[in-house]
Amino acid sequence: MWFSFWRPRDRFSLDELRYLTDQLQKVRIINEVNKDFVVEALRSIAELITYGDQHDSSFFDFFMEKQVMGEFVRMLQMSKSMIISLQILQTLSIMIQNLRTEHAIYYMFSNEYINFLITYKFDFRNEELLSYYMSFLRAISGKLNKNTISLLVKTQNEDIVSFPLYVEAIRYAFHEESMIRTAVRALTLNVYHVGDGPVNRFVSKAPYDGYFSDLISFFRKQCIDLNGLVSEIPQKTEPDRTTAILAAVDEIEDNLYYFSDVISAGIPDVGRLITDNILQLLILPLLLPSLRLDALKESPIGPVTSLYLLCCILRIVKIKDLSNAIAAALFCPLEAFLPYAEPKVNGHVTNGNCHESHHQLENNNAAVDEQLGVTTELSTSHVYPEDVTKQVNFHGICRDILLSYVVSGNSQLVMGSLNVLATLLQTKELDEAMLDALGILPQRKQHKKLLLQALVGEGLGEEQLFSPESCSTKDGISNEIGGYLQRLKEDYGVACSSSEFGKSSRTHRFQVLDALVSLFCRPGVPAEILWDGGWLLRQLLPYSEAEFNSQHLKLLKDSYRDCCNALVKETRGTWPDLLVTVLSDEWKKCKRAIEASSPRKEPKCILLPLQKSSSDDVHNDSSVSYGEKMCEQVKVFVLLHQLQIFCLGRALPEQPPFYPPADTPGASRARTAGIDGSIPKPGTELRLVDTVPCRIAFERGKERHFSFLAISIGTSGWILLLEEFPQKQQYGVVRVTAPLAGSSPRIDEKHPKWLHLRIRPSTLPFVDSGRPAALGTPRKAKPKTLVDGRWTLAFRDEESCKYALSMLLEEIDLQSNEVERRLRPMLNLDEPPATETHFGPPSASSSTVTSTSSTT
Repeated sequence: MWFSFWRPRDRFSLDELRYLTDQLQKVRIINEVNKDFVVEALRSIAELITYGDQHDSSFFDFFMEKQVMGEFVRMLQMSKSMIISLQILQTLSIMIQNLRTEHAIYYMFSNEYINFLITYKFDFRNEELLSYYMSFLRAISGKLNKNTISLLVKTQNEDIVSFPLYVEAIRYAFHEESMIRTAVRALTLNVYHVGDGPVNRFVSKAPYDGYFSDLISFFRKQCIDLNGLVSEIPQKTEPDRTTAILAAVDEIEDNLYYFSDVISAGIPDVGRLITDNILQLLILPLLLPSLRLDALKESPIGPVTSLYLLCCILRIVKIKDLSNAIAAALFCPLEAFLPYAEPKVNGHVTNGNCHESHHQLENNNAAVDEQLGVTTELSTSHVYPEDVTKQVNFHGICRDILLSYVVSGNSQLVMGSLNVLATLLQTKELDEAMLDALGILPQRKQHKKLLLQALVGEGLGEEQLFSPESCSTKDGISNEIGGYLQRLKEDYGVACSSSEFGKSSRTHRFQVLDALVSLFCRPGVPAEILWDGGWLLRQLLPYSEAEFNSQHLKLLKDSYRDCCNALVKETRGTWPDLLVTVLSDEWKKCKRAIEASSPRKEPKCILLPLQKSSSDDVHNDSSVSYGEKMCEQVKVFVLLHQLQIFCLGRALPEQPPFYPPADTPGASRARTAGIDGSIPKPGTELRLVDTVPCRIAFERGKERHFSFLAISIGTSGWILLLEEFPQKQQYGVVRVTAPLAGSSPRIDEKHPKWLHLRIRPSTLPFVDSGRPAALGTPRKAKPKTLVDGRWTLAFRDEESCKYALSMLLEEIDLQSNEVERRLRPMLNLDEPPATETHFGPPSASSSTVTSTSSTT
């Protein structure tokens, strides 16, 4: 009979559907002979029903009349072949996904066939079958609404007692295959977003509320696995390690976005379950106790991973109670989390001596403050940057640990702490009173709050608004956050430090400022991390130095002065010709960074290995290494320069303040040679004035005769090797050019007629190809490492060699002076650079001697 199936017929017709159904009903056994027909019949019926749903309602009427769904179930029960099970699940998935009419969907769900198939005992040892099954469940969930969902549940006294679709799906919520987990999440979200009251009660009560605690436990394990990738000694290459971390980060963030999507469904009990489980299973027992470095060996998570996870949770899981509870917990001493945490941080501390230990920490800190001459009311950090890491102890509370990392942590800890503070500042779910308590309430919001208090007649607000110390509070931290602190104590057994809340928010604000100012004074911190600190300071102090004390201003000015001195040295370093360009470029970037509405980098940058310098593989004395150090120095200088302008209450200009280029003197070697100001490219014809004959071999055994000339035009300078025109005396053509700066000329000690030069690249590789990747992000392609060239020029006699050296030094000095002059408005230099320069021709004897050459 199955051979007649292949006879020509109108494929999309009711007759075809009638024929296929009739043939299917005649099947009494499925074996190797007819299973292909059954599979093809099932597939074709799905196509016809989908076609009929969109074009002809009689197709689906026939489908209902002949109870074809029953035939599908019969085929499944009759067959032991995996192929039939796969095809039935695929057929129903296609039909359900493509049915558009409410009538058809209602029919599909209105009998027990769907629930029977959902609970059918498939052999899921076959992974492909499980994938088809999950697609089938997901297709059903895509058609759920308040009407259709009632067809898939069983109720008793208005309460749901059975919901097979949901119950069977969450069995596979933590399957090892990510595609299965994704399907379960999509299905559960479709269920939650229906908004059906009985269904909401069903999913949020026992035993199915355990799904949410299991979800957080599974997420906790992923966090621990991520920490293993971050903290392990890298045995793979850096790109492989970075790829593994990024893959784990994607999984972490996908989970958090799933939590956020579940919460957005608006089921109050589910939101509470997620909040409680995140706090009880993750934040309190794991993340906050892991902030201390001395807990690293005992805790399954390190402080860097903990800082990243805190940022992600605050940014993605937008629950007001959760955000404020995390912020309030930052005021708790680490000992308060010991009942939660299995590892003992700083040894075991019982509840009885928890506060005593914390008070001891405070007493130690007060003694250090007294020794340094710093009053606790204004500062708990430092006086001199070099003393910070040695003498300052922060309190044992989590908030102060964050600030201690800003002051003395390594680059990753600094970046992580700044990200946490920035994330808290930008978390809209946090009460402003909480931000004020943390000391990071933006000044514009402080003024808004005080203005509102003044308008409604609250005396304290009016007094503070018009007082010199406008952002101080006399009554300590606002009582608005008392509820969150009480909840932490009652629901989770975690108590904050009462002494911390006896302090004013102004004290906490100055602690943050102390830490940031100390950061700007720290050597060795990557400049882009300092820019992140600049962004945070910009949020706290928009155009005002009123919040700074005299010590802050002194430290910033001292650091700025040191950077100015370092920049002056760069004008006589290896790359002065690029200094103005790099300054201008970094000025714009720094301005955009600190004035941006949000930080530039995502929290995952905290976890990634810090990008190595492109010069790490070359000798430390290479010009590229010096160039990267120069760029880093410029970034620090630009930040501190902009902070100086910022603290004076002035708007940052779009361009840095440079003097315009000076005119080239008429007596300069460049003008005398006939250079019009453009780069002298090979092939350019010049006058041979002040040149010195020499020899050089660029290939072994092949010496060439050239005329040597060093010139500078403004901030640019070149070393030229010219070849004389035989037919045109006193003129030559440029054959070889090299940068003047960084040439480090020296006369050979054993051969006083030899002049050694270092020939650096004309530009820095990361300046040519756009900037290097942002700090903490993987480099897609490693730039080609450039190696310095070495020239040895042989002159005819010692006089010629000495004159060539003096020419080089003279032109280098002119170039450096011009760079320094142009930078003077930025450096606040009062005295003009020397401008007198002597251009002397070589002696007659030096111009007539023969020359030899040598190369290295």
